[in-house]
Amino acid sequence: MKSTKLKIKNRKGLILNAHIELPANQKPNYYAIFAHCFTCSSSLSAVRNVSRALTQQGFAVVRFDFTGLGRSEGEFADSHFSANVEDLLDVHAYITESYKAPSLLVGHSLGGAAVLVAASKIKAVKAVATVGAPSSVGHVKHLFSHQIEDGKDKGNVEVNIGGRPFVINKDFVEEFDKTDLPEIVKNLRKPLLIMHSPFDKIVGVENAEQLYKNAHHPKSFVTLDDADHLLTNEKDSQYVGEMIGTWAKRYFPKVENKMLSTEGEQLVGHLNIIEDNFTTSIQTKNHTLIADEPASVGGSDFGPSPYEYLNAALAACTVMTLKMYAERKKWDLQEVFVYISHSRQHSDDLKIEVDKPKYLDHISKKLKFVGELDAAQKARLKEISSRCPVHKTIASEVIFETQVVED
Repeated sequence: MKSTKLKIKNRKGLILNAHIELPANQKPNYYAIFAHCFTCSSSLSAVRNVSRALTQQGFAVVRFDFTGLGRSEGEFADSHFSANVEDLLDVHAYITESYKAPSLLVGHSLGGAAVLVAASKIKAVKAVATVGAPSSVGHVKHLFSHQIEDGKDKGNVEVNIGGRPFVINKDFVEEFDKTDLPEIVKNLRKPLLIMHSPFDKIVGVENAEQLYKNAHHPKSFVTLDDADHLLTNEKDSQYVGEMIGTWAKRYFPKVENKMLSTEGEQLVGHLNIIEDNFTTSIQTKNHTLIADEPASVGGSDFGPSPYEYLNAALAACTVMTLKMYAERKKWDLQEVFVYISHSRQHSDDLKIEVDKPKYLDHISKKLKFVGELDAAQKARLKEISSRCPVHKTIASEVIFETQVVED
């Protein structure tokens, strides 16, 4: 997953801080927007985890900070509910113009309520998913209702929400009562996925029940078991992202993956130099891989480097060879770890005698065995590790035959 920072100007002229995260191959099949929870920001770990899980299923995900939150401009008092919806509409318009119209909206907590309203206003949105969303926008007022009596008579008042101070005003409070969310859900008529934990202490699961009852099919509900409201456990947020991605693709046109022909060879590598910088597609008969260079040398770091793939081939061949040998010997080898690094080192540093001192390719291989093995068995496995086919290929003289193929 690769993240790119965006600066999006909303209708009030304020700059919203945003990130767009792309799949490893930089070629998303669909675009999604994630709306964070009340008083949170797009940098919340749960937001990043859900986004990462969605990119692994072919989505580009845009996550942004609402007005007055995170690193977006504006005051928190201006971040009332209708302003959140407007921010969503403005972000959607920007991504549509700059990339492609997002067809999936995902919202967490009050962000879930916001995406429901936004989806009712955006034709391009094909599906909506909410996580821990309230069935009434005014539900969030309980977080500060005991602190706002003075706000009815004064312009601004400072309240404490989740241990942090925020300045709000009368308009901010009244905004929460202006949206009939159940009625909006009833008229939405778009695929809706509702995810909620039955142990959510901030927004009770009865909110999910009301939303589900008002929604029309196709609608789905997924329980989040013992997850908390903020999805602080990483496994919960990853699960949410995986489920949303799997569910949503049912309602989108199927996108066929374009397979490169190997032309009868074992694999093909392809680089579109104009569009993809160093990001290279590698295709075998049944598998697709991505190779790249790290950002430190001008790459985009969307995949392992060529030498990392070389190390990977050696590592895979080594552990497979050791598995087969140990099984044949009926040894108690349960797990194998092999740690590999490639570098260029001078023959003098390696204490190798050569006709003329020079730099040589150097591969470091470290082995770790799990199981009841004695010293003699470990020594034998070390010896066998150097006999795997890839090791022998790298260590031997290789004859290359290169030819140019005409179109």
